[in-house]
Amino acid sequence: MINSAQPSPRGNGLSRIWTLASATLTQLLRMKVLAFIGVFCVIAVAFGFAFPVQNAEQQLNLLKGGSFGALQLFSMVIAIVSTAILLPRDLEDRTLYTILSKPVPRHQYLLGKYLGVMTLIGIGLALMDGIFSGILYLRENMVFASEMASLKANRMDGPEEVAALEALVQTHGLTWSVHAGVLAVFLKAAVIAAMALMISCFSSSTLYTIVISFFLVIIGHGQELAREFFFQPHLSVTGQKIAALVLSILVPDLGMFDITDNIIAGQSVPIEALGWILGTAAMYVSAYLVVAHLLFVEKEL
Repeated sequence: MINSAQPSPRGNGLSRIWTLASATLTQLLRMKVLAFIGVFCVIAVAFGFAFPVQNAEQQLNLLKGGSFGALQLFSMVIAIVSTAILLPRDLEDRTLYTILSKPVPRHQYLLGKYLGVMTLIGIGLALMDGIFSGILYLRENMVFASEMASLKANRMDGPEEVAALEALVQTHGLTWSVHAGVLAVFLKAAVIAAMALMISCFSSSTLYTIVISFFLVIIGHGQELAREFFFQPHLSVTGQKIAALVLSILVPDLGMFDITDNIIAGQSVPIEALGWILGTAAMYVSAYLVVAHLLFVEKEL
């Protein structure tokens, strides 16, 4: 039976893509993937309040480190698993044949599915960003109050000491860079989801797509190490650049999206760096979706 969420041939391209995205989002929500948000709340509270630490900087950095780790895990797992199950499930339910017979062009089908996955990830990260920011802000104020009490008890609450404490807490507390870090996590997930969608267009099974995608994600995070270990001892400078370019084309350089370590350490994110990450993500996503379409057009259904 075909549900009413499938696109109508009378609609334009954008409406069909959005209808497919909405149907995909609904399908994924029924799998209770957003239940991870409850797990995230437990992780954030645990890292914020449950572990004994020595000073204000450690307390805030520990909370940011644990929360960013959970955000990255959520986004990568959802990007790979959700994307990997879409095509096989539509084939199994024979929904794909009905959608493509509307007629819906194959590129619109792929874009709709991809947009549905990214909408789910975006909603999840936005909710977790709000939870994370609220807990971090609360912890920031608690840390400041605790440290101020300690300064007063030791009669060290002079203007310079108080100003230094305020600067420390503000640097390692809630700043706009925290939200920039969440955006970087989302952009990395966008690249991974597009790569997984491309793999699923020639994959023979869901498990194969998941395994290969996770394998490429591991390689993508270790590109810098691979370049230093394999290329530098054996190649000239020009050869290293060519080899690095080829490797970056074959596997996404996911390390360039990892700005969270700097944010955890209290550093700000330059606008230029964020723009570079956004442009790189757009380039990877566009390339993977184009290749996915070329593979999907040739795929026998």
